[in-house]
Amino acid sequence: VQPVESGGGSVQTGGSLRLSCAASGGTLRGYSVGWFRQPSGKEREFVAAINWRGDITYYSASVKGRFTISRDNAMNTVFLQMNSLQQEDTAVYSCAASVSSNSNNDASRYPYWGQGTQVTVSS
Repeated sequence: VQPVESGGGSVQTGGSLRLSCAASGGTLRGYSVGWFRQPSGKEREFVAAINWRGDITYYSASVKGRFTISRDNAMNTVFLQMNSLQQEDTAVYSCAASVSSNSNNDASRYPYWGQGTQVTVSS
């Protein structure tokens, strides 16, 4: 499966963006999906994850309450709704897929990665 992200862009502080993750040439059905981000010059960090059914979600402390991960299995898409964006949310956001049910926040458990989409939050 090849995840493909979309929906990145530039927004002002306090604004919102919705990222989408779809599968190119395949399906995300049956895969757990995680969102990770990498600010420029920093290490990649976990953002959120959702299991294959869509009934269990995980969030990093830094985004909990502001970001929401969801999936539409009929549309074969996973979404990351990002509200109350702050400058520290600026990063390249990547989605990743795993057949494991407990990949959660461990990037090494996700074998399939998208190319990423840039999110820039400015004051």
